[in-house]
Amino acid sequence: MNIANKLTILRVILIPVFLIFLLTDFSTHNNIYALIIFAVASFTDFLDGYLARSLNLVTNFGKFMDPLADKLLVSSALISFVYLEWLAPWVVIVIISREFIISGFRVVAASDGLVIAASYWGKIKTVFQMVMIIVLMANFSGTTIYYIEQILIYLAVIFTVISAIDYMVKNQHVFTEGSK
Repeated sequence: MNIANKLTILRVILIPVFLIFLLTDFSTHNNIYALIIFAVASFTDFLDGYLARSLNLVTNFGKFMDPLADKLLVSSALISFVYLEWLAPWVVIVIISREFIISGFRVVAASDGLVIAASYWGKIKTVFQMVMIIVLMANFSGTTIYYIEQILIYLAVIFTVISAIDYMVKNQHVFTEGSK
């Protein structure tokens, strides 16, 4: 197992730790700890991709597991945000629906021996989602921050939809013709 794949696994391991701090109140600094853990986990996404490409460590495991780790991290945060009433449910439904759709594409493609790696739009979507989550967790106050949060939420949703359309258009052959 190479370093890039180990970082991906670390990201998955950090999810329950992140959730414990986000959803409990055994410390007055839980939100700060949750924010730091989420930021570290998000950074591992950048770092594992960079290392995999620059050191030629790209593997099928990484192509599959890296986007899955991102989905798990982001989805767990977003679902928690609905519970905490920090985010409207429709935002989470749009984002998670996209993840199910793309996962479906990946499963069908995998049954044909294909691995669908993350696209440019998928990476942009992930960055905006993670930045949005970090800003919401920072819990700054003020009118300006409120508008920045709203802009980030809408940008995350817009890039999520663009990414879904991009995957469906580029990979429609998976459903219409199979891998041939």
